[in-house]
Amino acid sequence: MVPEFETILTERRGDVLLITLNRPERLNAAPPQMADDIGAVLDHLDGARAVVITGAGRAFCSGADLQARGGGSISGGRRSYNALTRHYNPTMIKLAELDVPIVTAVNGPAAGIGCSIALCGDFVLAGRSAYFLQAFVNIGLVPDGGASWMLTRLVGKARATEMMLLGEKIGAEKAESWGLIHKCVDDAVLLDEALALADRLAAGPSLALGIMRRNIAAAMDGTYAEALTREANGQRIAGDSADAMEGGVSFLQKRKPSFKGV
Repeated sequence: MVPEFETILTERRGDVLLITLNRPERLNAAPPQMADDIGAVLDHLDGARAVVITGAGRAFCSGADLQARGGGSISGGRRSYNALTRHYNPTMIKLAELDVPIVTAVNGPAAGIGCSIALCGDFVLAGRSAYFLQAFVNIGLVPDGGASWMLTRLVGKARATEMMLLGEKIGAEKAESWGLIHKCVDDAVLLDEALALADRLAAGPSLALGIMRRNIAAAMDGTYAEALTREANGQRIAGDSADAMEGGVSFLQKRKPSFKGV
């Protein structure tokens, strides 16, 4: 039984967990509570072997909900720092370190922290009406949610600089041509395609996929020699799994493997 949350909807579809950001009246602007809710779900996958994240209504996420951070005597900068370090950043780390693949289905705007959440997917699918926006420069702030790390590695220094220093929208088709996302699709089929891809991933060898996910992330910073060591260690772990045994047997028997995620 998937618990209920204040700012998100969750639904199990077979081995796939669908997380829907659910504040459509605010274009799914993300208060700290939303980050906490996502983090709580990720702590208890209950056997889910892939995750899909999308937004309710006509937006993926329009950014952090500044109004929800409250007022009082704390300065705006201190409020932002506290919200990031106590709420948003821990959840971004959980997304990065998850043991199962993530597919994001980006419908409409993905701005600010919403852009970072959208791009956390191993596969990012975007509807043609979607766009990605680092709007911080327009309000005198700096990108957060790991954007400066993520964008530079995804699209290189020049394009990351364009996104962050100019603060202009990057449409889904342009994002695909840049290599920022996996695929741009028609709005009407976005969620169906995302779920189909997640189903495919969920039917895969989950232990091996989790190791691949971590190795890919680590390769962005590590050396070639470190990558070789990580791969050897990962192969040792994956090679002892039931899925690896099934993969070998199915290959010899010339049939499609039936992976169980163990």
